Amino acid sequence: MGQHNQEIIDALKQSHLFSSLDEQQLERVYSHSRIVKLEDGQLLFAQGEDVDYFYLVLSGKIKLFRVSPDGQEKIIEIVRCGGTFAEALMFMDQPHYPVSSAALSDTVVVGIDAKDFKAMLWDSVDTCLLLLGDMSYRLRKLVYEIDVLTLHSGTCRVASYLLQHAPDDQDSFELENAKSVIAARLSVKPETFSRIIKNLRGEGVISIQGSKITIHNREALKTYSLV
Repeated sequence: MGQHNQEIIDALKQSHLFSSLDEQQLERVYSHSRIVKLEDGQLLFAQGEDVDYFYLVLSGKIKLFRVSPDGQEKIIEIVRCGGTFAEALMFMDQPHYPVSSAALSDTVVVGIDAKDFKAMLWDSVDTCLLLLGDMSYRLRKLVYEIDVLTLHSGTCRVASYLLQHAPDDQDSFELENAKSVIAARLSVKPETFSRIIKNLRGEGVISIQGSKITIHNREALKTYSLV
């Protein structure tokens, strides 16, 4: 086995979804996979396309998104290194991607043949259970997100986002995505996101320099948030 092949198989082993597969099954997954290298902003697949593969992110970040009739982009999820996406679609009779996906930076993904992996699941009860658990977890996250988007203000969402991404042991941290991406993920317009940040800064709760956020009053930020 070549070194590159082994690196991909090692990456598969480290993923929760493939952790119960034996060496022969991992080899099978690899033999029915493809490596895709994407530049920042490059589309991987578009909403409505037939599902042939689901994906594991080897490096970089992928955004899953939909575009509203008025042209507003809604980011459904940001998938980071080690994460998988679109795996649940292999169980649909006529699967089509319900979202589009594109790279948020220079990104490498491995595409796994959905039909072959589904066939292999007949021999791997453990993997079926892992997949079921993963889908249940994502469903709970989506239900929670619907509650957040429908019941809470933009300020609540932004404050919660900042608290969730701030390290416990320090108050300064870098935003890991562009502000426009964060705004789309939180379902607010970029100008609304900027206004909320400006208001929090004006009240002395935070300061911002470029992409670096410093929280000066964590308790005050919590009063605006969901946590």
